[in-house]
Amino acid sequence: MARRIEPDAAVVRRLSAIARPLPEILEEEAWTGVRWRIRTRTFAHVMVAQPGYESAYRDITGDESVRTVLTFRAAGDELLALTHAGLPFYKPPWSPTIVGMVLGDDTDWAEVGELVTESYRACAPQRLGRLLDGRGGLA
Repeated sequence: MARRIEPDAAVVRRLSAIARPLPEILEEEAWTGVRWRIRTRTFAHVMVAQPGYESAYRDITGDESVRTVLTFRAAGDELLALTHAGLPFYKPPWSPTIVGMVLGDDTDWAEVGELVTESYRACAPQRLGRLLDGRGGLA
């Protein structure tokens, strides 16, 4: 089996820059890739989908290419819209509130920032979610 490929450091840095300002987050290495948590709940996880390893992205799309993917939480209308938008979004089957997104050269990082922030808000205790209100770019 090929060695597990880890996400590019530049991608991890961009995601860290989005997550780091959020209250009380923890960034840590996951079984593969890097994840960001609020207390015990993961609100974002970046990894590389690659041949030789299980991958919801590869199972759903049939794409055998090496792809960097981000998973995050969504709810309500946003969840419905993203899961029906098609690529770069996809719907992993292992949680009703998880959405996946392929990251690449054409990724809209402002959109990623909004999605990760909303994912944090969905996972964080209400008190912490309210801290985002009124912060420039994080509301």
